[in-house]
Amino acid sequence: MLTLVSRLGLFASLGGCVLAALWFRGKQNRAHAMGGKISNPKLLWLFFAIWFWLFECAVLAFEPSLPLGYRIILGVHALSMWLRGAVEMVMLYVTRNWRPPIGITHDVLCILTVLGLGLALPLPLDSAWGLFAPALVFMLLFSLFVEVLYAALFFQAVEGKTVGDKGIWFASEDEARFRRINRITTGFNVPQVLFQVVLLGVAALR
Repeated sequence: MLTLVSRLGLFASLGGCVLAALWFRGKQNRAHAMGGKISNPKLLWLFFAIWFWLFECAVLAFEPSLPLGYRIILGVHALSMWLRGAVEMVMLYVTRNWRPPIGITHDVLCILTVLGLGLALPLPLDSAWGLFAPALVFMLLFSLFVEVLYAALFFQAVEGKTVGDKGIWFASEDEARFRRINRITTGFNVPQVLFQVVLLGVAALR
């Protein structure tokens, strides 16, 4: 189902994200780290989203066995997320004025873009991918919807205090105000990770 180049791209980027997550966990959970400590559910979500949106979508946009309509959707989304990532890093670590409503606005625009392209482009079900192709787009939309939910709940929990040198960017493990967010994140992490495990398993074997 996948070319060798796509397999290498997916698994290499996944391995890189796992290593980056382990490094980031140690760095971020030190005392007085900028942005605050990060819980394990949020760490998994952060690097899952980075891999899915920035790397998997980009790799599959060039996968010849995937019908063109799906490739366009994934490619446009990857490009949008790479641009957002560049802007967000500057606003987090340089100007320090990133606010969740900015991300929510972008997420909503991404949802509308995926839906619009899905209605405008042919998305066949009879390719080598079968139902995995539409399921991938569905999971992309699902991930964007839960990201909107996470950002809204987090913004409310920290009472908007996400800017400046003492801004809080991550939900920690031990603060009561983040327990609900962490439980919700854990619940939504499960189906998304399982889907990707199945997809990668099938792709690796075909």
